[in-house]
Amino acid sequence: MANVVVVVGLQWGDEGKGKIVDFLSEKADVVARFQGGHNAGHTVVINNEKFILHLIPSGILYKDKMCLIGNGVVVDPAALIEEIIGLKHKGIEVEKNLLLSKNAHLIMPYHVVIDQENEKLRGSNNIGTTGRGIGPAYCDKVGRGGIRVVDLLQPAVFKEKLKANLDHVNFLLENRYKVSRLDVETIHREYMEYAEKLIAYIADTDIIINDMISKNRNVLCEGAQGALLDIDHGTYPYVTSSNAIAGGACTGLGVGPTKITKVVGVVKAYTTRVGSGPFPTELKDSFGDKLREKGGEYGATTGRPRRCGWLDMVVLRHSARINGITGITITKLDILDGLDTIKICTSYKYKGKIYDEFPKEMNIFNECEPVYEEVEGWKTSTSGIKDFRKLPAMAKAYIKKIETMFGVEVQMISTGQRRDELIRIKEQF
Repeated sequence: MANVVVVVGLQWGDEGKGKIVDFLSEKADVVARFQGGHNAGHTVVINNEKFILHLIPSGILYKDKMCLIGNGVVVDPAALIEEIIGLKHKGIEVEKNLLLSKNAHLIMPYHVVIDQENEKLRGSNNIGTTGRGIGPAYCDKVGRGGIRVVDLLQPAVFKEKLKANLDHVNFLLENRYKVSRLDVETIHREYMEYAEKLIAYIADTDIIINDMISKNRNVLCEGAQGALLDIDHGTYPYVTSSNAIAGGACTGLGVGPTKITKVVGVVKAYTTRVGSGPFPTELKDSFGDKLREKGGEYGATTGRPRRCGWLDMVVLRHSARINGITGITITKLDILDGLDTIKICTSYKYKGKIYDEFPKEMNIFNECEPVYEEVEGWKTSTSGIKDFRKLPAMAKAYIKKIETMFGVEVQMISTGQRRDELIRIKEQF
C-alpha cells in the first residue's frame, strides 16, 4: 500500500515545513507542492549551505525524487525559471526531476500591479500581502478568467485570453488605480519566451501522481503558509488566497481523500506571524525582539520581520481539528533554551468571558487577552540533539505538555537549522 503523507503548518506559516519536507523526502518517491505561490519560502540547510525554495518542492535537493508543482499552485513563470537556474548553479538536478501541472494558473503582470495597488488603497487596513500577485491570480481562477500553464503551449489561445483580460484590466488600471495600461503584444512576447524555457517541465501531474500511488510509491504532499492563513478556516480576511490545510492537497493535486494516509502538523515551539491580523500572544516588548533575533525570524521570501509570541493552544486546537493531524512535529525548540519560565496560552478572555476556541469575529479576536499557563524552562542547550532521551528534563516536560494539550503524539522535534538536527520519534514512511 502506498503511503501518502501530507505536511502542513498549524500556525501562521513559517513553522519550518521546508526542513521537515526535506527530511521526509529521503524515503519518498514523489514530493508534490499543492497550493500557494512564490510568496512562500522554504529554507533548508545542508552541509552549512542554505537553500531557499519558493515554488519547487523541497524534495528537489535529492537526486532521485520526482517533484511536482500541482494544479493548486499559482505560478509566476519568471520566478520559477529563476529558481530553476539558481538550483542548477548549485549543482542540483532539475530537468529530470521536476514537473509542472498543465492546470496550474499563471500569475500575470497585471496581477502584481493590482495586488500592490490594492494594498496602497487599503492603507492602514492592508492585509500585509507580499505584493506578488498571488491573491489576484486566485481571484481570476475562481472567476473563471484565469490563464493556465497549458495555455502557454497554444500561443493563439493564450493571446486571445490575454486580450480579453486586458480589455477589462486596463480600464481598471487607468480609472481606479491611476497607473499605466499594459500592452498585449509585450506580455505575449514575454510569456512565449517563458513557454520555451518551461515546455520540458509541463505535464499531466494529476495522472502521474495517481499512477505512482497505484504502484504503491511513497508520496509526500507539501503545503505552503499555515492553517491559520487558510482562505476558509484562517483568520479571514488576514489570510492567503488558497487552502493551506490538508484538504488542499486533494484539490491541489487531484488526489482523492481516501488515498491520504497521514497528516503531519508542523508547529513552532513558540508562535510567529507576518503581516497584519490578530495575534493574541504577540510579545510587543524587548523579549519579543530578542526572540525574533535569536530565532532569525525574518521572512525567507521578503525579509520582513516576523511578529513573535508564546505558543497558542487555542489556535492550535483549531488547526489540529480542521487538518485531522495524525502526528506533530515541533520545530525551533532550541530557540527557547535558557529561559526561566515559558508561557503557553490555554484560552482567551474578552470582556469577562473565557473563550476556549478562537472567535470568528475578527474584531473580537483582535481584542482577546491570552490566558497563560506557565511551565519551567531549561538552562542547558538542546541545539543539535538527536535523541529524545538526551533532552533536558524540563524540555521533555514541555514537549509532553504540548502533546497532552493536543491529544496527538509528537513524532519529530527539530533542534537546529541543519537537515540532521532532528529527533525522530516515529517514522512517517
